[in-house]
Amino acid sequence: MQIVTRPVDLSSCDFPEQLDPLLQRIYQARGISNQEQLDRQLSCLPKPASMQGVPAAVARLVLALEQKHQIMIVGDFDADGATSSALMVLALTAMGYTNVEFLVPNRFDYGYGLTPEIVDLAVQKSPDIIITVDNGISSVEGVAHANTLGIEVIVTDHHLPGAVLPAAVAIVNPNQPGCDFPSKNLAGVGVAFYLLSALRAELRRQNWFAEQNRVEPNMASWLDLVALGTVADVVPLDQVNRALVYQGLLRIRSGRCRPGIQALLRIAGKNPARLVATDLGFALGPRLNAAGRLDDISLGIQCLLTEDVEQAMNTARALDELNQDRKLIEQDMQREALTIVEKLVFSAEAELPSALCLFQPDWHQGVVGLLASRIKEKYHRPVVAFARGDSGELKGSSRSIPGLHIRDALDAVATQNPGLITKFGGHAMAAGLSLEENKLPEFEQAFAAQVAKSLSEDDLQAKLVTDGSLQADQLSIRTAELLRDSGPWGQLFPEPCFEGDFVIVQQRIVGEKHLKLVLAPYGQSQLAIDAIWFNIDTAVWPNHNVGVVRCVYRLDINEFRGQEKLQLLVQHIQSTNNN
Repeated sequence: MQIVTRPVDLSSCDFPEQLDPLLQRIYQARGISNQEQLDRQLSCLPKPASMQGVPAAVARLVLALEQKHQIMIVGDFDADGATSSALMVLALTAMGYTNVEFLVPNRFDYGYGLTPEIVDLAVQKSPDIIITVDNGISSVEGVAHANTLGIEVIVTDHHLPGAVLPAAVAIVNPNQPGCDFPSKNLAGVGVAFYLLSALRAELRRQNWFAEQNRVEPNMASWLDLVALGTVADVVPLDQVNRALVYQGLLRIRSGRCRPGIQALLRIAGKNPARLVATDLGFALGPRLNAAGRLDDISLGIQCLLTEDVEQAMNTARALDELNQDRKLIEQDMQREALTIVEKLVFSAEAELPSALCLFQPDWHQGVVGLLASRIKEKYHRPVVAFARGDSGELKGSSRSIPGLHIRDALDAVATQNPGLITKFGGHAMAAGLSLEENKLPEFEQAFAAQVAKSLSEDDLQAKLVTDGSLQADQLSIRTAELLRDSGPWGQLFPEPCFEGDFVIVQQRIVGEKHLKLVLAPYGQSQLAIDAIWFNIDTAVWPNHNVGVVRCVYRLDINEFRGQEKLQLLVQHIQSTNNN
């Protein structure tokens, strides 16, 4: 592991003098050069009308309201899809729509997106309009099938489009060709929020709420859902997404959030008042995702929709149980995957390939994405993990590393090898695909060749990027609070981490595979600081032969029995020459 410090150049920055110098350094390293770029108020957001497809979608939805049309929401089967679906149902109902239902079928029976099979299932409810959320941009066949049945489709999505767009009555997606919306990083729930905000504005302009004697809904009341879906989907936190997440976090911290989110927080043991963005991603998101991975995401949507506190808790418990099951399945799959990778290297005494394709016949289709992510993190290689689908088809989930746009790589493979990939879609760092099982060796070869063209040896070297070192007086609760309150931190706007030399004063295992430490900055033996390193290799640690180490860490505040204490969250430790 190579430790690299982010370069900082404050010469062209225009920060106010009162902004802490540490924050100036951290922000500049993330591409921020002035105070305006740090604005997290809703007023900084671009106008919904600037998103292509919004005016057409709004016009159709206004007509649907006037004519009391039946609306069916069709979402994706992950946390983004769940929050998007819940947001659509709640907001449309609050605006006066009386015929709104959602449909998120089992992923294993109906596949991804608005497939013709899902349209046939939706027909049973006789919808006039289908609104897709967090999917649909690649559903050319499904939209065409809906059209033949006399059902209009509004697509709201954020995934990258293919060469052909679906023939929908409106497409709302900032990544579609010709869309000038300044942020291309919205999650599906963010796109839905923008469309609904524009719809509310148009209904207000038409005096709808006053004429119907209906309270105009406050769109901000659903920002808890937007924040959760945005963070859970691991989209880049540009200024637009940071503002949406920040405002959503404020609502959750103040207790103004959905009963389902409150229940999930309680199940996860998280204090809402101290909630940060990473809690949404690592505590709430996995519990919602578990339903879609193992069963039916409808359970997660119901958790977010309910107004009943007791029902919310019961549903949250069920989601937690599914998540525990998911963890066990994932652990078994990870052990098998690690064995496969080790055989790749040691049996041939070869170097680790630049790309990894993994498959076992009994792997769970809903968990291969997590598996690909774990293996990518361990070996710093693009990974595609496959599981069996139906009729001899493999379902693959891929994760990438910096330097390789994984969807574009799959597109190149598909173009150069017609018929090899049945279908694919996704983003820069994550994508899904399907192919026939007998074509796996051919895909593995083609994918490896494409990756080799795109990545250098340097790209394949894992790097841990830090924000440099802290002075002894900066190792404090004040600094930890400053950093916590200066986010939200997340994808492409990473939480600050630091490096420094420390003496290991104490070390012991807690909770089976976590290393509890007491560290003292090198040359500052009087300053002892608690630290913890999660999920360590117990074959290596504790190591009482190591005295002085180079440590990469984040600052945290540990609250125990009402007492707050600084704690370092260790990311990496390596020995130094000072031992």
